[in-house]
Amino acid sequence: MRYLTFRDLQEKLGGRGRTTIYRDVELGRLPKPVKLGSRLYWVEADIDAALAENAG
Repeated sequence: MRYLTFRDLQEKLGGRGRTTIYRDVELGRLPKPVKLGSRLYWVEADIDAALAENAG
């Protein structure tokens, strides 16, 4: 399982802005991040699944 930092996530989403990413999380378009220590990470497989679901 690979975890993405916020910067990794931004890069994967084509440079999307912070506000847009968090809005997509709130609206359920992207999965919620997991907190490890004091930082937030996204599971790459969950992001890939969300992108595939939204692309259809």
